[in-house]
Amino acid sequence: MAMADPEPEKEQELAKIPYYVALTTYFAYGLLFVYGHFRDFFRSLMKTEKSEKVGYAPLCRDFEDFYTRRLYHRIQDCFNRPIASAPNRTIDVIERVSYDNNKTLFRTNNTRTCLNLGSYNYLGFASHDEYCTPHVVEALEKFATSTCASQINGGYTVLHEELEQIIAKFVGKPAAMVYGMGFATNSTTIPVLVGKGGLIISDALNHSSIVAGSRGSTAKVAVFQHNTPSHLEQVLREAISEGQPRTHRAWKKIIVVVEGIYSMEGELCRLKEIVAVAKKYKAYIYLDEAHSIGAIGKTGRGICELQGVDPADIDVMMGTFTKSFGSCGGYIAASEDLVKYLRYTSPAHIYATAMSPPAVQQVISALKVILGEDNSDRGAKKLAQVRENSNFFRDELRKMGCEVLGDEGSPVMPIMLYNPGKIPAFSRECLKRNVAVVTVAFPATPLLLSRARICISASHTREDLEQALQVISEVCDMCHLKYFPVGMTEKEKALLTEKEKSL
Repeated sequence: MAMADPEPEKEQELAKIPYYVALTTYFAYGLLFVYGHFRDFFRSLMKTEKSEKVGYAPLCRDFEDFYTRRLYHRIQDCFNRPIASAPNRTIDVIERVSYDNNKTLFRTNNTRTCLNLGSYNYLGFASHDEYCTPHVVEALEKFATSTCASQINGGYTVLHEELEQIIAKFVGKPAAMVYGMGFATNSTTIPVLVGKGGLIISDALNHSSIVAGSRGSTAKVAVFQHNTPSHLEQVLREAISEGQPRTHRAWKKIIVVVEGIYSMEGELCRLKEIVAVAKKYKAYIYLDEAHSIGAIGKTGRGICELQGVDPADIDVMMGTFTKSFGSCGGYIAASEDLVKYLRYTSPAHIYATAMSPPAVQQVISALKVILGEDNSDRGAKKLAQVRENSNFFRDELRKMGCEVLGDEGSPVMPIMLYNPGKIPAFSRECLKRNVAVVTVAFPATPLLLSRARICISASHTREDLEQALQVISEVCDMCHLKYFPVGMTEKEKALLTEKEKSL
């Protein structure tokens, strides 16, 4: 298996960084690496740190281990924060203390109630719901917390069957199957769909579960520039004309893998154009709708509904229940023959424990609310609210001068931080002001593209959002994160960036 070089996409993103920001970020990381290596060298001479077993190769990869020790451990209070409540519009964060410069963190008995801007609770189903919660409790009493078996060996309940039927109808496919874990849905399905002699063409910014599944297959993997149909066509044309490596035989199958909403960018997939290219070259489409299903589209049916793409043109539709439905697990929706094939070949279906019955019931109930089958219009109101909240919040962030990624309608909006010193500063200062945010850095993003990822929910009120904006504006002033003059338009920002690049 080979992985195509994703460098063109990295260059494409780096070109958007203001010149002085890129320069100071490089300098900060350079200083960190030089100082860290000096410390490692002198400590190795003094032998103050435990060494690996003599004669054994290190278990940790060198760079990841160095990065973890020299940066992550110093700011790990910004990550893995334990909580003591449901992830609703507010969240109770347990306070922690450290007595050894953040190497070890100890939980206290104190909690801090914060406005929650980090959870994937797009439609507000993650906490108590007047319709969902009673049905979930009923399922818990009847089926208990776990089936204690894989679906193929006694873990397949009537609830699983009902969910599969509902989700297939909801996304517009003939059949569907559910998995106990969203990550495993991708990582275990892709390897059984395509193997030796096949080609996977993956978007450069696809989720790590897709990357893991692609690498786990024996297929060749090529990468096209993020969300760029023209480059996809170029990759397809070259792959088809050259054929398989060495033998130059025709590919057994070609699968193009994309996401509905890219989780680290908040961008919507240019699905209509990508489908047109794939159909032209007779390539299959695998669509990951983890962040888009239930969150976008007039009735919450995802990117296909939003962009007017016929679900019949998508060969494999994947999604998760962790974002819009307040549950866990994932699904694959496709033709009846393909779903039947996956049932006896996918390791996650054969070997992994089935999705918890109460979690299954939560998704069923949430879907019924979205579809209006609870005899109310709450579902439609939730869909309208998350769109309104997302667009308002994104517009206000851009007006204040922040560099914000993402498209209109997306509930995911990253605020670019870049400099490593701004990662803990932004997170800690927001927490001090009772706003809980998620900061994302390497290895989840490229080293220079650290960010704070804001997730908006239908449960947020306008007062919540205005409070959050006030806090973020104050913190951005402290951390110098307003890279553009207040009120600058997108066109003016692009011109400023081009000017800086030319200097």
